[in-house]
Amino acid sequence: MNHMIKKKSEIEKMRISGKLAAKVLEMIEKYVQPDVSTEELNNICHNFIMQNNAIPACLGYHGFPKSVCISVNDVVCHGIPSKKQILKVGDIVNIDVTVIKDNYYADTSKMFFVGETSILSKRLCKVAQESLYTSLKIIKSGVPLLKIGETIENYVEKQGFSVVKEYCGHGIGTSFHEEPHILHYKNKNKMILEKGMIFTIEPMINAGKSEVKCMKDGWTVKTKDHSLSAQYEHTILVTNYGCDILTWQKKEKILPSFIN
Repeated sequence: MNHMIKKKSEIEKMRISGKLAAKVLEMIEKYVQPDVSTEELNNICHNFIMQNNAIPACLGYHGFPKSVCISVNDVVCHGIPSKKQILKVGDIVNIDVTVIKDNYYADTSKMFFVGETSILSKRLCKVAQESLYTSLKIIKSGVPLLKIGETIENYVEKQGFSVVKEYCGHGIGTSFHEEPHILHYKNKNKMILEKGMIFTIEPMINAGKSEVKCMKDGWTVKTKDHSLSAQYEHTILVTNYGCDILTWQKKEKILPSFIN
């Protein structure tokens, strides 16, 4: 039995985890305001996850010290929430939430604006979100995995932005990171998508060049050229007709199921 193909009972549990992860992002939106620290946002997310009888998967993962990742402006991913980091008007913020409920993981992230932001910031975030949505539209069983990366990179580069190549989406289930790896750029992975696969797609899009660097804390990843970065992420289920977005949020511009 291919461990990448989830059983019906597993899919039902992952739907529940996915709904909770999405709810965390819906809940936190009103708190993303000027003069709030990223530590405060982390604590609100932590408490909400615990109150829903779930576990924040990031806390303690390979030593990560907080319950969610919060990445501001030129931070690409894995930003560590801090009392010292106070949000200000114009910031763009990615909050990345992974929950474990009933032993099953779900992973999702989105961008938030702090007050009025620049035209570039808004455009970058829109392109990051659309690159994810565009890739979701081509997914169904029988499609080669490499189509995901090709679709994302083509879309992003047409808009004049770049795709980070160091980090990828991943299979997910009773572990945080499982097979397959989901690259967000052109690649030669000939694996064919099958009904029952569950994985994340999480393109990181830079306003400038694609190169990144990891900070001394061993976690925080920034753009090398200090340009802004944006990311959206969903956990999705491959179906025969398209895909189901397990971490779909109520304000999405797309439906929770794609029929292709």
